[in-house]
Amino acid sequence: MAAPSVEASHPSSWRRPFEAWFDGIEAGWAIPVLLTGFVAIWTAFFGIAYVNASLHPDVLEAWSLGRDFAWGNSKHPPLMGWIAGLWSSVFPVADWSMHLLAMTNAALALFAVDLIARRFVRGDRRVVVLLLLMLLPAYQFHAQRFNANSVLLAIWPLATYCFLRSFESRAALWSLAAGAMCALAMLGKYYSLFLIAGFGIAALAHPARMSYLRSSAPWLSMAAGLAVLAPHLVWLWTSGGESLGYGMHVHGGAPFVAVVQFVSKFLLGIAGYLLIPAAVWCVVMRATPRALWRASGAMEPGLLLLALVFVGSVIVPAATALALGTSLPAMWHLQGLFPAVVVAVCAARVSLQRRDAVNFAAVMAVLSLGALLAAPLHALYRNTNAFKENRNFARPAALALTAAWREAYGVPLERVSGDDVLAFATAFYSPDHPFYSRPFRFQYSWGLPREQTLRQGWSALCFADDPTCMNWMAKVEARAHDFRRLTLPIATSLWGRPGVSTTVVALMVPPQGAVPPSQESPTPESLDDVGARRRLPDRDWDSP
Repeated sequence: MAAPSVEASHPSSWRRPFEAWFDGIEAGWAIPVLLTGFVAIWTAFFGIAYVNASLHPDVLEAWSLGRDFAWGNSKHPPLMGWIAGLWSSVFPVADWSMHLLAMTNAALALFAVDLIARRFVRGDRRVVVLLLLMLLPAYQFHAQRFNANSVLLAIWPLATYCFLRSFESRAALWSLAAGAMCALAMLGKYYSLFLIAGFGIAALAHPARMSYLRSSAPWLSMAAGLAVLAPHLVWLWTSGGESLGYGMHVHGGAPFVAVVQFVSKFLLGIAGYLLIPAAVWCVVMRATPRALWRASGAMEPGLLLLALVFVGSVIVPAATALALGTSLPAMWHLQGLFPAVVVAVCAARVSLQRRDAVNFAAVMAVLSLGALLAAPLHALYRNTNAFKENRNFARPAALALTAAWREAYGVPLERVSGDDVLAFATAFYSPDHPFYSRPFRFQYSWGLPREQTLRQGWSALCFADDPTCMNWMAKVEARAHDFRRLTLPIATSLWGRPGVSTTVVALMVPPQGAVPPSQESPTPESLDDVGARRRLPDRDWDSP
């Protein structure tokens, strides 16, 4: 037997912590350390990089939806709102807590992927799977927008894990769990129907299909899924399917040529996202793609099932978009890329050298710390180059409106509408936390509030250079009996450096017969917020 090399016997000092960490994978502490560090670094990154901006409008929307527990709303299924609401009941209403929520969700997603990977590999490869996924923007930049898409990051791998266990064992508990997780995925976004379709295709195409189909497992899964989803299905029925109609209104009706382009970009986008981890995996293994493919050989049943799930979940939405004439952004499928990475790493029957795994981990650590150190540069750049969503101006506009309202009327600001970026930000950042007061069915048609709504006290914000919003505000003024219009110049700065500026217009309609503010917070029943309870078609708003 050849003597070990000097470096193998005495690794470099910088390698020793990594070696010890890799040794802790099967001991059970290395993965939690990795995920904790991931959450800490990227929560800090977003807190610093976006210090001069409000949260993304999608995050603020999720928080607004979470103020009222409901089984649906006219735009999205309710899961993101539930999670944001529960989180805000524990953590303060602040940017850092929502960044922490987003990164915790991403870490849970990676943990769920590890549950799958550890069924096929041990030790170093488990970590490599997670590190390869961390190269994807899905788990940082996509995840920080906590919305109906990113909430699926954790739900899809958890559902996949339960389905895998159910298919392998036919156990009743795993089958019930698989059905419940599929229902939870649907409560996140209806796009999850394609994950369920992937499960169905995988079950039918797998060599062990008859054993699975003859068991009680699929029927238990269906029963559990329908039971969990039943309250939302009832809501859909009683609300006239508002959220389904919203999706088709926004994304449907595209001409066939455009749909073909959408589907092509969807498939190319998925391939492009996966190209990064694929290339790095080849480098780590010191092998060509062809060599890794040849070394994979016949897949074991569980990996074959995962591969079929991935293929099915990609093909079905592409075919559906072609059939229905809808758009299909590749970003909608970011939460569904993990099976491809798991299969690629776990199926390769080429030895992974510890040295190469350590090198990869060290490079990822350097990149992560480098991103954190670069965060102030991003903030400085955005101080003079505004975010495309106008996030630089949302928080100061919210505070300016609140101060003007308090000075004018001496009561808390309770309702806000207008530009979505400004309105959602005001609901979140104003110390009064007014309710977002524009039903989603009027998000694009710009319906007008009824006189009853205006009598209760109402406000709105528009960017002065937005003609659509300004024209709508003028129509509201024609309906209001008493109002004030204010021009709010917004000039930003960061660490003493002047930044971008804009002009925001505020419309304030005072409550008639205003009384001293109550110590109790307004309830969603008294306000026209975005909750599912606002199901009466035109109770407080008129069509344009």
